[in-house]
Amino acid sequence: MKGIMIHGTASNVGKSFITTGFCRIFSDLGYKTAPFKSQNMSNNSYVTFDGKEIGRAQGIQAEAARTEATVYMNPILLKPRNDTHSEVVLFGKSYDTFSGQDYRNDFYEKGLSVIQTALNELSNEYDLLVVEGAGSPVEVNLKDRDLVNMKVAELMDVPVILVTDIERGGVFASIVGTLALLEPHERKRVKGVIINKFRGDISLFQSGVEWIEKQTGIKVLGVLPYLDDHQIDGEDSLSIRTKVLNDHFLDIAVIRHPYISNFTDVEPFLFEEDVAIRWVDHVDQLGHPDAVIIPGTRSTIHDLQTIKKRELDQALVQYVQNGGTVVGICGGYQMLSEKLLDPYGADSGVHGPETEGIGLLPVQTIFFNEKKTKRIKGMTHPTVTIAGYEIHTGITQKMREDERFSPFLFDENGQAADGWIREDGAVIGTYVHHLFHNDEWRTFWLNQLRRKKGLPEQKTLLITAKKDKQYDRLADHIRTYVNIDEIVKLATGKEG
Repeated sequence: MKGIMIHGTASNVGKSFITTGFCRIFSDLGYKTAPFKSQNMSNNSYVTFDGKEIGRAQGIQAEAARTEATVYMNPILLKPRNDTHSEVVLFGKSYDTFSGQDYRNDFYEKGLSVIQTALNELSNEYDLLVVEGAGSPVEVNLKDRDLVNMKVAELMDVPVILVTDIERGGVFASIVGTLALLEPHERKRVKGVIINKFRGDISLFQSGVEWIEKQTGIKVLGVLPYLDDHQIDGEDSLSIRTKVLNDHFLDIAVIRHPYISNFTDVEPFLFEEDVAIRWVDHVDQLGHPDAVIIPGTRSTIHDLQTIKKRELDQALVQYVQNGGTVVGICGGYQMLSEKLLDPYGADSGVHGPETEGIGLLPVQTIFFNEKKTKRIKGMTHPTVTIAGYEIHTGITQKMREDERFSPFLFDENGQAADGWIREDGAVIGTYVHHLFHNDEWRTFWLNQLRRKKGLPEQKTLLITAKKDKQYDRLADHIRTYVNIDEIVKLATGKEG
């Protein structure tokens, strides 16, 4: 199987970033390319064309490779439910919930079989795979049942590039230490090193490059300068960059609860020049924003209780009463209910609790064990088409009549399809992820806020075209500083 695997000396060194860039580069070179990550742990997911769930990063990498994302690109997705348990999603469908110990003890052989099936499917369709590892390949307490790092490189028989982050310091020790902890046959598979997130004059690091190559016998294939404002979806909410507020910006506050999921629903605002987003963890951070967004969560009741402890629920009710605008997406929508019921423990893990919601919508949410994952498309007011996807357990239904509220989304037959909106637009609840990726509707919504604040309205910004340019920008950045001829030779066995 042709391909190359990206390992890191630690988490957050830039593996996903570099994998995405390589996907675009190999696509540019004419190879039919696919990303692959055997096991991902993230609550930030992506729904494939057939309504199944994979890690968000692999969906983004597929876009960069100019191909349709499939479940084979991320066959195992772990979605943390709390500090000790994760939902296991296999080939895009919920499989079971395991504790960390049970997963390690009972799932390994099943996992290997799943990975091999995925690799067989991808090898039949693609010329080349760009494979991403997870964390570090030398976590010695986990290494004997590895499902995502060197074991995958061995199954595929592909070379490995080791990426390290110079920004965090200790770059020499991290490289040498990682190589020292690999088994001899694993170390032979490492064919190059990439130094990521360099700031300053690269020429000053030449002696460092020479030291690494002399000490390890492995080539440094590139020193990548820090690429600011690349606007490519990240794996965790800390990757969302905030702007400095002033009177010429719309101020959008995003509630950051403990088990936040699909936070990338708010990333389109990064492309809007007059919009600033900021995270809110506690009530004293809320202030007086132009709008508040409550994003999804993997544990709605747990995170709702956290919001209540922080008194954000009361603050949000007061905020709306004073003329504010709130949008709840998925779990955030469920929190806006008057009450939440969990008779089977599907959300909380405890049978039967009834929880009082924030109460900004006249609805109730009932959780069931079955998860819904599907693409959705419909019409909202004004007559704007919205497309996105749903990933959730439970249903939300009207609890009482209130003429101020109407369905948010209608299907092609004019029937209610999703969510609720207050007549003045001050409260919206919807299950539609990617809501704000719909350019026409996002512009309509933002222009309402702009008018209210006295800012000039803006024309529709086409995010898809913007994102594609960012993939090209990332690829150009990597081409400039990395020995691509050597990378191509390693991945294909041919000269670049």
